Amino acid sequence: MKLERYFPADILKPFIENYLFIESEQGMENCVLPDTSIVMGFRYKGAISDEIEGIKNNLPGALLTGLRKSVRLINYSGQTAMLLVVFKPGGAATFFKEPLHELFGLSLALDALIGQQKLTEVEEQLAEASDNFQRIAVVERFLLSRLYLAKSDLLIQHAIKQIRLTKGTLRIKDLVSTFPISHDPFEKRFRKITGTSLKQFSSIVRLRNLIEKYDPTIDLTETALAAGYFDQAHFIKDFRIFTGQTPHEFFRSTIHW
Repeated sequence: MKLERYFPADILKPFIENYLFIESEQGMENCVLPDTSIVMGFRYKGAISDEIEGIKNNLPGALLTGLRKSVRLINYSGQTAMLLVVFKPGGAATFFKEPLHELFGLSLALDALIGQQKLTEVEEQLAEASDNFQRIAVVERFLLSRLYLAKSDLLIQHAIKQIRLTKGTLRIKDLVSTFPISHDPFEKRFRKITGTSLKQFSSIVRLRNLIEKYDPTIDLTETALAAGYFDQAHFIKDFRIFTGQTPHEFFRSTIHW
């Protein structure tokens, strides 16, 4: 597998985390854990499928993938190449006006959102591009054509920042109580922009932080307590949904994502 990461032009930096190129010569399987980023993908060579809870699906050449709560296996055939646009939390809403929570757990063919004619134009240009910089230029022209220049929802951005700063442990009730808006309308705005609920977003942040900061010298129960879990059974259940394995199985494995 060959993996290369690039960063967006300045005008797109507020909305996009990075561009990720994945190339598979022999074919491979990639285990992808839930994250807070909505991802847009363009496959310009080969074939890709995914497997969720034992169900396999062939993926379209261009797609938009929403947030999810469970692990996903991505299967790349031999001689496959794909460009991923990894949006920052809330960033995809700048380019897609559809309520993004409707994408939760799904990978939707991009032609359902932008129209087949425009998509065909982008795909043809990607196929003709000779290197990754040309491919990025194609995708950035497409994104800039959809940049709505709407003002960012500052309350939502503040909520995202607070959830990440507190590593997903901040109580939703305490967070929303600091805003000049009641819980239900704020929750609706948050889901539409980020692609999931406040609770689910916090859960993803909490578990990813626990995995990234895992220290094998610290007892796993202590690690769970430090992450804000008060019930070991609840922690193990959430972790298994998130990774497809128990904590002990996951951290014993040679590779984890």
